[in-house]
Amino acid sequence: MDLIKSSFSEIKNAIKEKKISAKEVTQFFLSRIQSHDKKINSFITINDKALDEANVIDQKISRGEDAGLLGGVPFGIKDMLCTRGLRTTAGSKILNNFIPPYDATVVERLKKSGVVVLGKTNQDEFAMGSSNETSFYGVVKNPWNLECVPGGSSGGSAAAQSARFTAGTIGTDTGGSIRQPASFCGIVGVKPTYGRVSRYGIVAYASSLDQAGPMVSSVEDAALTLEVICGKDEKDATTSSKTVPAFTKNLRKDLKGFRIGVMKEFMSDALDKDVQLTVEQALDAAKKLGAEIIEVSVPLTSQAVPMYYLVAASEASSNLARYDGVKYGHRSEFKDLSSIDLDQFYSKTRGQGFGSEVQRRIMLGTYCLSAGYYEAYYNKACQVRRLLKNQYEDAFKKCDVILSAVTTHPAFKIGDRISDPLAMYLNDIFTVSTNLAGLPGLSLPFGKAHSGLPIGVQLTAGPFEEQKMLDVAYALENVSSVKGALPNV
Repeated sequence: MDLIKSSFSEIKNAIKEKKISAKEVTQFFLSRIQSHDKKINSFITINDKALDEANVIDQKISRGEDAGLLGGVPFGIKDMLCTRGLRTTAGSKILNNFIPPYDATVVERLKKSGVVVLGKTNQDEFAMGSSNETSFYGVVKNPWNLECVPGGSSGGSAAAQSARFTAGTIGTDTGGSIRQPASFCGIVGVKPTYGRVSRYGIVAYASSLDQAGPMVSSVEDAALTLEVICGKDEKDATTSSKTVPAFTKNLRKDLKGFRIGVMKEFMSDALDKDVQLTVEQALDAAKKLGAEIIEVSVPLTSQAVPMYYLVAASEASSNLARYDGVKYGHRSEFKDLSSIDLDQFYSKTRGQGFGSEVQRRIMLGTYCLSAGYYEAYYNKACQVRRLLKNQYEDAFKKCDVILSAVTTHPAFKIGDRISDPLAMYLNDIFTVSTNLAGLPGLSLPFGKAHSGLPIGVQLTAGPFEEQKMLDVAYALENVSSVKGALPNV
């Protein structure tokens, strides 16, 4: 079988029917990583027990036992998620030697479903970045063009999936970190509703925004992964007890009765011509499939980027205070600890352990939370955030799903924006509002730029309406001219 093009169901069924073993599948992808990842740098750590995990799946099948919904399917896990016994760095020097004693709930559920963990994928440090250039472990390159970024912060997951170094990957999305790299690398990426997936065991960046989700090769694979990782978790009080639908069983190929919203604030002159054309083609395809196209408005999206960076930086400042070099992680060397005070110890350890982008956001967040500025900045941003959510609720009374661009441009060149934080932050203009409002979002490959780089379209739905979003994506995927397109790796 062609493992590069096979779906999760095809891989799982072939293993179950003993046409191929889980060990052979795992070895195939490990060999691809070994042969090709040197030029892409999508993995930080390879799981040296992956073949043993695959062997356990084969033994279960040989005994006639159920190997799970994803039995034998190999996954790459973003290095923000704790993996028991397997190094977890969050892309940072300060966690270079951290080996968690437990699995994140997402990882635990994937393992229970029969997934084999291939390793930990590269990312922007602490998920702070839009290009995967801030990782302590080096820049990740886009498999479609090695001179371009893969997007961030889940750039390693996106690049690994795009190059088919793995059957599936998991990313995290705080302000677009699943959807933007998915668009840049030509894969499907889903950010679920806030509370749909447990955050337990995910290294915290901004706790009111973070969500984990699948970064895979098809909408059906994304739906299947969501069935595994979604659901209430007693270890995370913010998870919802809402029933998780059988997403894959309800996917449909037509859009009759669907109302697709076009947000006028997102149809701006800032869009690259190829991106604009891709959005228009997606809307035309939706119309031909039976959907009604409706204009909607969410005016406060114009303030989403500053709102996001105030909230996210403030929460990051609080969350990252735990990294002090005392109990775990990087600790700077001192000739004589008795000759320095605690401030000097923290200052040197954090100064060496955190990269410049993380330091920038910590300082911004600390300033926003300081006396005299909390009310003016962080609290005000939270109030406007609530108004943004209300505007989205009004918009979804008129439509089922909103279709838009994911980013203003296709993937940009490595080094183009890393020295200009504002230009980099504005890259998130179409994605951050989804996180602020706690909504589900999806990036679907639907076009190509003249340069040959992939272009995705973004679908956003109301809270816990992933099924509607997946339905529209599935129908569009089936008529997409770029379905199944692969980079030359």
